[in-house]
Order: sequence, then C-alpha cells, then structure tokens
Amino acid sequence: MPPSEHRVKYRLVYIVNGRRLVGYDNERGKGDHKHIRGEETPYVFQDVATLVRDFMRDVEEIS
Repeated sequence: MPPSEHRVKYRLVYIVNGRRLVGYDNERGKGDHKHIRGEETPYVFQDVATLVRDFMRDVEEIS
C-alpha cells in the first residue's frame, strides 16, 4: 500500500529546541497530513512547489 495516491514521498519538519513545531508528511496508512504544534490535520497535496510554499508559510507563521 503506497503512502498516498500520488508518487511523491515526503517528510518536512521544523524543529526548535528538540520540539517539532511544524511537520508535513505522507506516512503509510495515514496519507498526506501536517502537524502544527502537535495538532494533526489532513493536507491536500497538489505538487512539490505548493508543498514547500505551504510548509514555509506555516513555519513563518509559527516563528
């Protein structure tokens, strides 16, 4: 079973002082989702450029 319906496997994480503040991934069995300060929500993957832009936006908002 693939991690998602698309062919891109990814894991992006922003950690401060050993604590994950922002994370995006598509873990097998869970599909595309993101973590913001410990809260997990679904993420709709469109393409890699949008993924990076969305991740960086969340990192900037949390910083």
